Amino acid sequence: MIEILKSIILGIIEGITEWLPVSSTGHMILVDELIKLDQSKAFMDMFLVVIQLGAILAVIILFWNKLWPFHLKKTEVAPYFKNENKPFSKLCNNYIYVDRFILWFKILLASVPAAILGILFDDQIDAMLTGNMRAYVVAGALIVYGVLFIIIESMKIKGKIENLDKLTYRTALFIGLIQCLALVPGTSRSGSTILGAVLLGLSRTSAAEFSFFLSIPAMVGGSAIKVLQYFADGNTFDSAQLAILVVGMLTAFIVSVLAIKFLLSYIRKHDFKAFGYYRIILGIIVILYFALVK
Repeated sequence: MIEILKSIILGIIEGITEWLPVSSTGHMILVDELIKLDQSKAFMDMFLVVIQLGAILAVIILFWNKLWPFHLKKTEVAPYFKNENKPFSKLCNNYIYVDRFILWFKILLASVPAAILGILFDDQIDAMLTGNMRAYVVAGALIVYGVLFIIIESMKIKGKIENLDKLTYRTALFIGLIQCLALVPGTSRSGSTILGAVLLGLSRTSAAEFSFFLSIPAMVGGSAIKVLQYFADGNTFDSAQLAILVVGMLTAFIVSVLAIKFLLSYIRKHDFKAFGYYRIILGIIVILYFALVK
């Protein structure tokens, strides 16, 4: 039961920090010092990635009407492809939402840079950032991006792209390149992509939404790789570990729904400066903890 309670706490932290631009890694480092699951390192490494699937499910459900590209008119029950007299564009319009397919092309294009770099250098980054060094890198990233949030919001940039239909492939690719910065622990994937998208002309709401959508291939792919590596190394689940994983994912899902709704509501009336100040404070706390306590 104690392990389940710890899993719930970790799920809450994941659900909040995955979507707010405050770095889930920075919080997990501190929480892991205070609340340690009595599990193997291999399981914990996998757990902290796979728990994100609960958070991703929240995005899929909340934005289903913006992401699901298929539809079928009730009057079009027969196989429409058999009618050769229909132009291809009309054919598509009877089965898909073309604008949503185009959005998915942009999401996948933006996901390519981080996927390539992640596959090539993820192990090297983990190998270099071990022990307290990882904590100091995370703290540095928290502070640097916190300052950037404050500076950029002080510039009062007016986002011209209010709707993702107007997002170009070029801009989507640039946001994807900026997402690569999140390979450095503490940067925050949502923080880097939102910050970059605002600089590239997206409104705060559009920037946040595109950041949410980018997380789907990134986190699903990352979770799949971690699970495959876990089993490839000869590890297995027992019933207790499965319960811990499921509870963590379910908690992350519920909290993510609330966190996403909060963020979208908040940024309609406020800027990101508060998150910048929070990141700086958290970064200082991480440095002080590992310098004085550890």
